[in-house]
Amino acid sequence: MIAPGTPPADGSGPVPADGSAAPPAGSPVGPQVWPQVGSPTASPTASPATPTQVLDALVAAGATVAVAESLTGGLLTAALTEPAGASNAVRGGVVVYATDLKATLAGVPVPLLDAEGPVSPDVAGALAAGARDRLGATYGLGVTGVAGPDSQGGRPVGTVYVGLAGPGGGTVRSLTLSGDRDAVRAAAVDAALAELLSAVRARSAELPA
Repeated sequence: MIAPGTPPADGSGPVPADGSAAPPAGSPVGPQVWPQVGSPTASPTASPATPTQVLDALVAAGATVAVAESLTGGLLTAALTEPAGASNAVRGGVVVYATDLKATLAGVPVPLLDAEGPVSPDVAGALAAGARDRLGATYGLGVTGVAGPDSQGGRPVGTVYVGLAGPGGGTVRSLTLSGDRDAVRAAAVDAALAELLSAVRARSAELPA
């Protein structure tokens, strides 16, 4: 049996904690693969989550998480590693602030970045898939958006996309957040934590006891 997070003998890459195969880095990503959850909303999610709640759920499920984040600049990874014992579930994270690093470090397809720019639902989904694949985790989170003070590529300030990739597939949540730069970044972190907690709990409920 291969231990979670260790490369298989064939060199195909790390095995997630649940033994499922991660999606290949750089694979085409489209709206049909990354369905958006609901319509844009001013609130991050209906159910807030604390880092401790997220960590406890991951550990209970024997699962791990990895992050590729842009506008949050490391705040999401910092939040996930805040509780003691975070190393039991957090594989790591990459801050891909520059557009080219989204491709080289997180595996976002260059044609996708050229077509849609760094802030789009599909890019968030690709960031999540890349984090899961390249860091060998059960779940991947990807966050991109516009924190301000200026709009970017036609996207207004407060536009945020949170991507999640996991054993059950991938989703992207679209958010329209209000407030200043710090408020947008903080709300984006809260949204990502809540999205992950919801996914882990839903997956655990589906598995046999």
